[in-house]
Amino acid sequence: MRLSVHHETRYRFSEPQARIVQLLRLFPGDTTHQTVIHWRIDVDCDARLRESVDGYGNLTRMLYAEGPVEGLLLTVSGEVLLTEDDGAIEGTIEPFPADLFRRETPLTRADAAILALGGGDSVAAMTDLAGAIHTRWPLDRRPARAIRSAAEAAADDRLSPRDMAQIFVAAARAADVPARYVSGYSLSGDDERRTPAPHAWAEAYVAGGWYAFDPAVGGRSGLDHIRVAVALDAAGAAPIAGVRMGTGDEALDVDVRIEGSEAA
Repeated sequence: MRLSVHHETRYRFSEPQARIVQLLRLFPGDTTHQTVIHWRIDVDCDARLRESVDGYGNLTRMLYAEGPVEGLLLTVSGEVLLTEDDGAIEGTIEPFPADLFRRETPLTRADAAILALGGGDSVAAMTDLAGAIHTRWPLDRRPARAIRSAAEAAADDRLSPRDMAQIFVAAARAADVPARYVSGYSLSGDDERRTPAPHAWAEAYVAGGWYAFDPAVGGRSGLDHIRVAVALDAAGAAPIAGVRMGTGDEALDVDVRIEGSEAA
């Protein structure tokens, strides 16, 4: 499948900002399952972008914009070719051994509700875990601004894909299975081919490799998932993180449009 992505992030400030510094995790890399055909980012103000690779192997850019900045529009656009493969994900940059992803963080601490979901060291058990989360909590695709911990999310009635991914990671680690949070893009579960935010799912290290699971669809991630960044939790894989130097309030609008077609 060939997916095209158009992702806009717009910031508006009530007062001009002296400086903006942002870390962008918005650049997918090639793997055995995905090939980046083209990908670019545009900024509507005078800004510098510096390429880098973070500690998890994610392709990143540091953005620096000097003020006065009254607003900022980031536009990401590109195309990715995805191929179907039931095997483990290969071809990724892996600076750390899989055992690192057994590490609990404050955002992925399991409580009693999460422990009750179970889990096990196999592809089948992790698929069942994704299905259990999908069955237990209805999906809420409305924009979610603040990152919640897995335990906080588990106490709610409806969950975002980000919440579900963190609960999956927490439950897998509680079962002593290395697991990590994944941010990216997907058409899954979206009949209108439009989502209000980037998607999220998880990967677990079972059967000697990393396999992807999406609780938002209740099983393995499909042919329409563009893998962008991984980390121990949602904070570490957030598409945009940064600071602004200035006073006043900030308003944020995000729009993501994805279209898919059969590969030629």
